Amino acid sequence: MRETIYIFHTNDLHSHLENWPSIQQFLSDTRKNLGDKGSYLTLDIGDHLDRSNIYTEGTLGRGNVHLLNDAKYDYVTIGNNEGITLSHEELETLYIDANFEVIVSNFTELGGNIPSWVLPHKIHVTPTGIRIGIVAATADYGIYYEKLGWQIQEPITRLKEVCSKLHPQVDVLICMSHLGKSLDEIISLEIPQIDVILGSHTHHTFEKGKVIGNTLQAATGKFGMNVGLVTLEFDHAAKVIQSKKAVLFPTEALPVPLYANDLQTAWEHEGIAEMSNIAFYNSFLLKKDWFKESDLSRFFGKALLAFTKADCAMFPAGIFLKDLQQGPITARDLHQCLPHPINPCVITLTGAELLEVIRTGKNEKWPTLEVKGLGFRGKYLGVILYEQLIELESGIVLVNESPIELEKVYTLATLDMFTFGYFYPSLKFAPKQYFMPEMIRDIVKWYGQLEKSEYES
Repeated sequence: MRETIYIFHTNDLHSHLENWPSIQQFLSDTRKNLGDKGSYLTLDIGDHLDRSNIYTEGTLGRGNVHLLNDAKYDYVTIGNNEGITLSHEELETLYIDANFEVIVSNFTELGGNIPSWVLPHKIHVTPTGIRIGIVAATADYGIYYEKLGWQIQEPITRLKEVCSKLHPQVDVLICMSHLGKSLDEIISLEIPQIDVILGSHTHHTFEKGKVIGNTLQAATGKFGMNVGLVTLEFDHAAKVIQSKKAVLFPTEALPVPLYANDLQTAWEHEGIAEMSNIAFYNSFLLKKDWFKESDLSRFFGKALLAFTKADCAMFPAGIFLKDLQQGPITARDLHQCLPHPINPCVITLTGAELLEVIRTGKNEKWPTLEVKGLGFRGKYLGVILYEQLIELESGIVLVNESPIELEKVYTLATLDMFTFGYFYPSLKFAPKQYFMPEMIRDIVKWYGQLEKSEYES
């Protein structure tokens, strides 16, 4: 007897909820039409949430869990947006109301204990007795996780260990991978026991899947632009998979439910309501400008230095998406101004290295560069701005009003997006301290409250 196993999968939605009503309706209708024609699973491969979305921010991701519940997902894994943009407590309680299970094979507490809300693997048994083993791995942002009280094991090593134990117990082995395309290719070659890799993280797509060795790779891209379906033809007598296929269903081609707009409105209103609390009172209008220094950038520069206690600061003007009005500033105002899941950090540099950073930042193409990823959720990078770091017309650079000394060690407060090596390769390997779980909007809130308390005193 042969049976078809249907595996629906999504990844990297990043809270693009405009596509979610169509996705949910498609999943519901397709599973209903399948009836008892085979077995099916519905999986999400991480980064379902993104705190740049007001509903996600207002509910701290709990709203995304409700959406997954409503769409009747069976299993999910976490991406870096679940793992490192929430505090330890927020992630610990994120899935408290989940009707699905969370699988991550390479994730523990700092002491090595597996959290109660995590499964390192799962054996899912279909109604006809097919044993489907599911493993999962999330990207190794080790230093970030450690700051938040978690530990990530090296993913491929850990997957080898889990798969070697699980493989003899199952008929089918699936890996939910939030590792990216390159590592998935390595897994396909080094862990041939895996039948299917459902990929994510690098936002790649495989229109009809990709086979490497024994393994079928499938991935849906990003932002809910596609829904993936993997079908496995399983021979019960021989206990083997006879065929594997993958296909994508573009969301734009799916029917849009009549209630879609009402859902969008409801989600937005819930997010707004949750973020209506006043963060601080602003004494003056703070206007933004992407291409030169502004009142808002000066305020932020002072806030960043006050919070980090660094010698000087550097950041792009493009992070500010909205002016901050005079008067009460709500959590929503801060989120609209600084929606980025970006953390502050302090980098230790010599004066000579700091001069090289300044030189690199003079790239004429950067201000109008449209940045995608790195936590940045704006349009243009904007001009690079500095606080307590000034280059005079004569070429002399001052740090805290004193000429820079080439061999002296300085601390530079900046954004973690600049430590990944894309803009400033040298900063990737420089000594650094990340501040977590605070995001840059939290720094503005803290400074606004600090200024008010100092004024009142």
